[in-house]
Amino acid sequence: MPPLLTAHGVCLLQCMQIGPTEIIDTFAEAFGARYTRLVITAADEYWLDAAIRSITGYGTSILGCDAEAGLELHLPAEQSPDGRPAASVLLFAFTTETVSQAAQHRVGHCILTCPSTACYNGLPDAPDSYSLGKYLRYFGDGFESRESKVKRQEPDHSDSQTSTLNARRSWYIPVMDGEFAVEESVGAAKGVAGGNIIIQAAAQTPALAAARRAVTAIATLPGVITPFPGGVCRSGSKVGSKYKALRASTADAYCPTLRDQVKTELVDGVECAYEIVIDGVDIKSVESAMRIGIEAAAGAGVIAIGAGNYGGKLGKYPIRLHELFK
Repeated sequence: MPPLLTAHGVCLLQCMQIGPTEIIDTFAEAFGARYTRLVITAADEYWLDAAIRSITGYGTSILGCDAEAGLELHLPAEQSPDGRPAASVLLFAFTTETVSQAAQHRVGHCILTCPSTACYNGLPDAPDSYSLGKYLRYFGDGFESRESKVKRQEPDHSDSQTSTLNARRSWYIPVMDGEFAVEESVGAAKGVAGGNIIIQAAAQTPALAAARRAVTAIATLPGVITPFPGGVCRSGSKVGSKYKALRASTADAYCPTLRDQVKTELVDGVECAYEIVIDGVDIKSVESAMRIGIEAAAGAGVIAIGAGNYGGKLGKYPIRLHELFK
């Protein structure tokens, strides 16, 4: 009897293959987090991208950064709060307090300073909220206002959008190109962080190509981010270290140069491995992103795809790779 295959070529009997790539029977260990969504607008795409790059910088891992941050989606015109080019950014941290502090500091240093930008609440119905404009308004030194003093061209595409913008409770802070509009409060909610896949390839070139395919595919999905540089992490970590001051250290089991010195998790023939870490607004979003990422990454030169975990001791969301395809 031939193996039963899905539309993507995944074998669902005793093996698990996508083309030439083995899908290892393991699990990613994700954990609970808190997240916030910021909607940023700007005069054009150039300044919007500049703002996104700035606010998501140094946002790879909450082991060392104040938050894990990344671009969620560029928004269509009808979803822009003020009718200008817009995008949503997600920030993840362990608690609402820490994610709100990260948002306050990052918006203050990276969005307030960026020419032409404005910042709005992307989670208006969230169960929790924190001060954003109410916190940043003090930069106005008493000249901040509840009402805009700048004459704006109304959005062309929707009268209802104009009324929605007016309904947002915002602060207007005077700056050198006019004023910075920022919504007073922003929502925060429960999310899931630490979903991941690990690409194992015969060499660096196919590994890099596979990682880019996966990140590009995941980027089309709402509700998730891949916070590492270009969406990819080459320095996966394990809990603890021989050095007492470190909470985490190199994932030696996935380092090709150490396979003769430690118990390796690398499949025979693998000379390069990359991890793609995924944070999402809920477990289903993370699972979908992992599945899409695996499907996109599999191919020539990719020997296997697995995932990193800590034996179930760290996170409460074990995501089994084989289960993603049932």
